[in-house]
Amino acid sequence: MGIRSWFGLDKPEAPEPPRPGPPTTDQLLGALDAIEQQARDGRVPGVVLSRLLRVTRIVRQTLPRLATLGIGSTQGFSVMATATDYLPVAIGNYLRLPRDWADSRPIAGGKSSVMLLVDQLDLLGTTMDKVYDAVCRADAEAIIVHGAFLEQKFGQAAGGGLLGLGPDAVPAEPPPSSPTAPTTPTTPASPASPSPLAPPE
Repeated sequence: MGIRSWFGLDKPEAPEPPRPGPPTTDQLLGALDAIEQQARDGRVPGVVLSRLLRVTRIVRQTLPRLATLGIGSTQGFSVMATATDYLPVAIGNYLRLPRDWADSRPIAGGKSSVMLLVDQLDLLGTTMDKVYDAVCRADAEAIIVHGAFLEQKFGQAAGGGLLGLGPDAVPAEPPPSSPTAPTTPTTPASPASPSPLAPPE
């Protein structure tokens, strides 16, 4: 028996367990459903539930467009972490406290636990709203790019001006007006006969 066998160094190393991938859309939706149900079962105050539902609504709107952000992006990670970590931790911390104590006892900056929870949910709501706006703007950028392509390809060749799809589009000039009909020359009026009341010249 060699020294490596004596210390068990000749045993093959165990393979590393596979690393879990990012959560799927269904898993994220399930996490949102779970945290909403947990809040309702715990009978959180209305100010808490309304803000929680605002955050989960924005996350649900963002999930179908998560691929636009990219799974590895900071914004994409924030969306996933909000559903699976930030919201469950915030609500769970509050529900573990006695309700009367959490709603009335100041613990930081003169604010009670419920007031701090409301601040945290407001911050998450504002952040998720900015992420959703960024996703929609990225999708809208494709419209601008495609409009510029169409203007470059067809706008000038059509002879009718630009298509007007981009921000710097120039409107087409109006068609020339039709020539006006020639006017009939008027016959000069004959001198008026002198008035019988006018004095003689």
